[in-house]
Amino acid sequence: MEKFTTLTSTVIPLPIENVDTDQIVPARFLKATDKVGFGNNLFADWRYEKDGSPKAGFVLNNPTYSGSILVAGKNFGSGSSREHAAWAIADYGFKVVVSSFFADIHKNNELNNGVLPVTVSEQFLAEIFGSVNENPKTTLTVNLENQTITNNATGNAETFEINSYKKECFLKGFDDIDYLLDRKAAIEAYEKKAPLNPPSGGTC
Repeated sequence: MEKFTTLTSTVIPLPIENVDTDQIVPARFLKATDKVGFGNNLFADWRYEKDGSPKAGFVLNNPTYSGSILVAGKNFGSGSSREHAAWAIADYGFKVVVSSFFADIHKNNELNNGVLPVTVSEQFLAEIFGSVNENPKTTLTVNLENQTITNNATGNAETFEINSYKKECFLKGFDDIDYLLDRKAAIEAYEKKAPLNPPSGGTC
């Protein structure tokens, strides 16, 4: 996983509420086992006509918008727990998804796939959409160390929450295995000191 410290980027706005995982990646793609190229399936039913040609009205097909930050409406990632939805978001190139509410399982899937979910207030989300609507070149800055997100069009900022373990993994570019390997020496030292048998009266 790539290290994540600070990101400044233009954004792709998706001001739609209650976007579920079936809309993020339709069920017909769930047989895939390879993440590579999976970004082509992101929002497939909204993005492509039946013949595979791009739908002109969908934001991912609009050259006005670009960037590695997706800004979505409230309640993003609801529905089934399919990890493929996070695969598609990550493989498309998004590093951050911003919303005022994430479904818990999808939020964790994003974190496990190198995408940082940033939860903001509904007021701040509306401000971002307004700024991008006024100027598509509007940028956001996400500072993970300080846990802040800044709308550079207005200078306004908010803090966001993240699990301390996942924060460390993002800052160091670790996945779960890398995290354990980084602590191998400490784990081995503990095991050498740990008693072989439980205390008297204990159970295994």
